[in-house]
Amino acid sequence: MAQGAAMLTQPDVIVAIIAGTLGGMFIGAMPGLSASMAVALLIPVTFGMSGEAGITLLVAVYTSAIYGGSITACLLHTPGTPASAATAADGFALTRQGKGLKAIGTSTICSMIGGTISAIALLFIAPALSQVALKFSSLEYFLIGVFGLTIIGSLAGDNMMKGLLSGCLGLIIGCVGLDIQTSAPRYCFGFLELQAGINLVPAMIGLFSISQVMFSIEDVVKGKSTVLDENAKNLSGSPLLPWREFKPLLPTIAQSSIIGILVGILPGAGGDIGSWISYNTAKNSSKNPEQFGHGSLVGIAASETANNAVTGGALIPLLTLGIPGSGVAAIMLGGLMIKGLNPGYKLFTDATTGPIVYCIILAFAIANILMGVAGLLVCKQVVKISTVKMTILAPLIIALSTVGSYAVQQSIFDVWIMLIFGFIGYFMRKYGFATAPVVLAMILGPIAESNWRQTLVITKRTGLFQYFLTRPISMVLVVLILVALFSPVLMKIINKKAAPSDPDVLADTAHED
Repeated sequence: MAQGAAMLTQPDVIVAIIAGTLGGMFIGAMPGLSASMAVALLIPVTFGMSGEAGITLLVAVYTSAIYGGSITACLLHTPGTPASAATAADGFALTRQGKGLKAIGTSTICSMIGGTISAIALLFIAPALSQVALKFSSLEYFLIGVFGLTIIGSLAGDNMMKGLLSGCLGLIIGCVGLDIQTSAPRYCFGFLELQAGINLVPAMIGLFSISQVMFSIEDVVKGKSTVLDENAKNLSGSPLLPWREFKPLLPTIAQSSIIGILVGILPGAGGDIGSWISYNTAKNSSKNPEQFGHGSLVGIAASETANNAVTGGALIPLLTLGIPGSGVAAIMLGGLMIKGLNPGYKLFTDATTGPIVYCIILAFAIANILMGVAGLLVCKQVVKISTVKMTILAPLIIALSTVGSYAVQQSIFDVWIMLIFGFIGYFMRKYGFATAPVVLAMILGPIAESNWRQTLVITKRTGLFQYFLTRPISMVLVVLILVALFSPVLMKIINKKAAPSDPDVLADTAHED
């Protein structure tokens, strides 16, 4: 840990923390620009950076983009990210009362606290959990891959069938390339470039970034645009809450931090589910539940603390077992593997990667603190970014996406891959298919396949079932897989209980991943 702390003084790490935090706030505050899109777009930027600086940039963008979504949620009733949907009703109600800065101040402080607490949990829970991975064989890694694929049910939303179809598409895409044992080409269609498989980076950029640009262009063509509400322009007061108003929020902050971390650890749950569960819990335990939805500071505190606590919680299974705890974490898994940081026990204990991962965790905590300070300093000015016209923003995103995709292998073919996946992502989202399951299946499919085939070789003499009976961890994983298969039904029940009563909030997030 000491070596990891020393890495924080490196200039590239410092720049990554600052740039990632401020950039994430900017992206999160732009309706339609999600944390998933930001992380996918920035992965090519990390190619020329060290491992610690590159991943630090991604985690800083991740946590600050979740917070940034609360800015437009409070000021425009338009959540910048789905995780901020629960904040919109109370935040905008305060803005209409002329207390917009108080709403933003509450969301900023609570986001900072929730994210910092989750970073502390990540620091102490992740190394302990990583020791379990030391006892894993190829069978356990195969079951982990299958367990990770069960996340598709959570990422699919309300339509399970569409989510499964998206996952199947990702599995098929993951099969493209040479067979790992026979070297026979699979789904290459005569293209030599496809023999190495479809590169994850341009595929992710296309699915998340280019598809969102297409949606934005469609909105512009239809005459839709983001225009500041007059109430949001006329902010008054201070973003800092007096102690007498902040003190009653402390129990909610503590409760929501725990909920956020636990939800984050659950594969596929994500910040939006965490914020709604926390919001609903706070409302049910409040002495004044009628105030929720009409400008309740407790409601804002519950939502924003939880959705930022989810970020650290989602990184725990990601770093220790390679199981992403959210859609964004699934993209970050690709970033880790590109940097040669393979999740597991060795990631924490290896003399090379150990200091790097501790540097990333500490930088994650610092990014949350910097996010809070920067948010309080610029909250009155940062709202202006929501007036940037998509006619200006779209060409910039397309240019960055093209450069990023080309930079992976200096190949025009990857640019075509990006464009193709952009159209795939657009039509998938247009007809209600989630894109996150595609990315998840592209990552975990090859892992599950290779370890399954390796397990078959190992158990050729002893027998698979007999070998399975000697592996207690495998038995536990099978039970978890069975439980996870039924979790979407449970999550659907929870979401119905915690769903917002304001239909405008749901409408604002209709095009979000």
